[in-house]
Amino acid sequence: MTSSPQHKINTVLFDLDGTLIDTAPDMAAALDILCDEENQTRLAFNKVRPFVSNGSVALVKLAFGDALDAAILDRLKTRYLEIYQDHLTVHSQLFDEMSTLLIQLEKNNIKWGVVTNKPGWLTEPLMESLGLHQRAACIVSSDSTQNRKPHPEPMYYACELADSKPDECVYIGDAQRDIEAGQNAGMKTIIAAYGYISETENIDNWHADYCIQSPSQIFELL
Repeated sequence: MTSSPQHKINTVLFDLDGTLIDTAPDMAAALDILCDEENQTRLAFNKVRPFVSNGSVALVKLAFGDALDAAILDRLKTRYLEIYQDHLTVHSQLFDEMSTLLIQLEKNNIKWGVVTNKPGWLTEPLMESLGLHQRAACIVSSDSTQNRKPHPEPMYYACELADSKPDECVYIGDAQRDIEAGQNAGMKTIIAAYGYISETENIDNWHADYCIQSPSQIFELL
């Protein structure tokens, strides 16, 4: 990854769902439980996976349709999040090669952290359960700042916590808003193509600096 001598990359920031941690199995399982409770047909996992990074509202609409009454949508979303909170860490784990990557970063004194649109009451226990909370230089959730991605505010706050400058950071994510957030903050950006990306997405239109097929490629770029 090219950068000027004064601005060597010293911090790697990750999106959470679909980039750092494979949370799709637990998020899809929670949707199954909600569908069962509401006598709604379950969706195949491969239909749900590409929507996981878009959050609870997108998942509820996927299963129950876009034309939901606002009050019903809110009730289903609230219940979905209750179920998911109770099943937060059943199957969720670091993506393959990610554990090795984090160790490599730490050995080379490269800080790493998380910037996610997941709320802190889900992010924090998830990171704790995988033993990542104390290792991360920063954890920025949707409620850590006034604005969410793609706004640059969460990215600037991550820099503040990690004691880094934006041009010393690279941000890795699996959604267009992730790449936009990094770009808006003046960071290098990498698309995690192994993440939760729909086949209908044209990731070339995101104009990221790089695109990777597996976490091991990150260290090679650095």
